[in-house]
Amino acid sequence: MSEPVYFASVRARGPDESRIAKVSRLFDAAGFAGCVAPRDLVAIKVHFGERGCDAFVSPVLARQVVNRVRDRGGLPFLTDTATLYRGSRSNAVDHMTIAVEHGFSFATVSCPVHIADGLAGRCGTEVRIERKHFQAVSIASGIVEADSLIGLSHVKGHDVAGFGGAIKNLGMGCATKSGKQQQHAVRPLVYEDFCEGCGRCAGICPTGAISLGVDGRAEIDRETCIGCFDCMNVCPTGALDIDWESDAGLFLERMAEYALGAVKNKEGKVGFLNFLIAVSPDCDCVAWSDAPIVPDIGILASRDPVAIDQASLDLVNRGTGIAGTRLAANHAAGGDKFRGVHPKTDGGRVLPYAEEIGLGTRRYHLVEV
Repeated sequence: MSEPVYFASVRARGPDESRIAKVSRLFDAAGFAGCVAPRDLVAIKVHFGERGCDAFVSPVLARQVVNRVRDRGGLPFLTDTATLYRGSRSNAVDHMTIAVEHGFSFATVSCPVHIADGLAGRCGTEVRIERKHFQAVSIASGIVEADSLIGLSHVKGHDVAGFGGAIKNLGMGCATKSGKQQQHAVRPLVYEDFCEGCGRCAGICPTGAISLGVDGRAEIDRETCIGCFDCMNVCPTGALDIDWESDAGLFLERMAEYALGAVKNKEGKVGFLNFLIAVSPDCDCVAWSDAPIVPDIGILASRDPVAIDQASLDLVNRGTGIAGTRLAANHAAGGDKFRGVHPKTDGGRVLPYAEEIGLGTRRYHLVEV
């Protein structure tokens, strides 16, 4: 059996074909109304974007989901969790401030914004999953206590995960700070022959774990390092890296197990929208948005997070890459676009494991809306 994944192109020639109209149609076509009963507390999981990023899902589009939930009698709220690193979203006060700065106010989205893991990112609930890496995972209490969950994910690249979609939005985005730490239990290494001592890594490290040694090269205090990978993003020579054969795979498997925990108590009460718009090479957690690597494609909707991520990856790879961007290889239709940006990362590597642990299926068929 294959799961239906509903697809709406970005092409439009009238108001009935606008992205706003298509979000509402996708909500209905994918059966999200069945996820919401009257008076249900409905968590709409978004990413508000780091300060400086502008590629996140637009609040105008998020509001269409809010409206549909309200039509069903549900009580919607937009939500996210604290970051592990010290950016503009590491606590609820800063996080709600950046949410408003990016347009996610009550006036624009017509519902409250709630940071699901509390003031400092420590309000979590232990969810039993009994899988290979974790017997239990720490999920934000505001996510666990919600009756329903609808994930809105901006599909984009990521230096370690390969790409971010519904699974990353669940696994990393619904975890407490301690849960994020468990998933990020890998540490960068310094390859001294490539280090030029520019100090960019030390300047961006959120915990001060990186310093320049007596020889002028970077050194990492592995006890202080939290594995956020910000240093890898800014290193101009590739001197900071991880063990791709072992660490990257472990990271993805842990993330998939956390995603399972995020939906564990919500059988039949979850839905996912993936936005293949402004497909940027980096995560929305970085403080910039680089040029998209492929033209805008469309929006997907599904009740299955694995199926929608597989469809997202396939659609991105089916397109032709944009010249002059960070896409250094695999421009032709069929080429692995995210690997063209992050050559050591297999973006689809998370999907077989997610399927194996029962999060969903990779088998899907597209239904155009």
